[in-house]
Amino acid sequence: MKVTVMGAGAVGCYYGGLLARAGHAVTLIGRQPHVDAVRKRGLLLEIGASCEAVPVTATTNSNGVADAELVLVCVKSGDTETVGRDLVAHLSPGTTVLSLQNGIDNAERLQAVIERHVVPVAVYVATEMAGPGHVRHHGRGDLIMGECPTSGIIAAVFEAAGIPTTISARAIDALWGKLILNCAYNALSAMTQLPYGRLIGIPGIDVVMTDVVEECMAVAAASGVVIPPDCLTGILALADTMPDQFSSTAQDLARGRPSEIDHLNGTIVRRGQALNVPTPVNRVLYTLIKALDSKQQAA
Repeated sequence: MKVTVMGAGAVGCYYGGLLARAGHAVTLIGRQPHVDAVRKRGLLLEIGASCEAVPVTATTNSNGVADAELVLVCVKSGDTETVGRDLVAHLSPGTTVLSLQNGIDNAERLQAVIERHVVPVAVYVATEMAGPGHVRHHGRGDLIMGECPTSGIIAAVFEAAGIPTTISARAIDALWGKLILNCAYNALSAMTQLPYGRLIGIPGIDVVMTDVVEECMAVAAASGVVIPPDCLTGILALADTMPDQFSSTAQDLARGRPSEIDHLNGTIVRRGQALNVPTPVNRVLYTLIKALDSKQQAA
């Protein structure tokens, strides 16, 4: 299968690397330093004690999606519309587009720009970019994918490449669950610059996370979304399975890049406001990350 990854960061490189290792023709579209490194010695895919150079094509140009059978959109939520406008001129009629992004509305927003169905995918993986062209895996890697005419074929391709994939007619519920998890961890990991394992060990952090999750679940319920009642237990246990993982927001702030907080805790705050559901703890976390964003952009 010919696959293009739009947004070759940690998530895109991990899944693109697995698909390339399984024999698929993968093109990564990303920033110039990353592209240069991949062109020089392949994509370094580090999983556990193994680190191998996987041959892939890399480019900075959105025309890299031309003739692709499958496009994985892995850009930050704030770039969704911009990327959609870049992609629309190069997509083939039969291309399937998947949104592997944080937040709950990226597939819908992207679909409005490219005027074709976009499949929402909830991503559960801990990864980081260890350097240009070098992705490091810390845990998990499973996907919950929405339905489309080619979902069975794509899921089979993913499974064969070592990517556990579940097809669900209610992918939006999974995206909400992932949003709530991100709201619990991302801002706190970013403000402390601590990985999940050390973060959860700080006295009182679990109480703050509980408050965050309860607010999120109230907003979800008011939105008609079904969240499992044991959601909090699973979220607090995540630190045990990904102890060394820094949140994507922590990684963004450490690199001086804008965060996705508007599409994480910010989403809960805005929806809570519209539905008359109080979200004071999410509002505090959202505001503090926005302040840190503003400080970095002004520096």
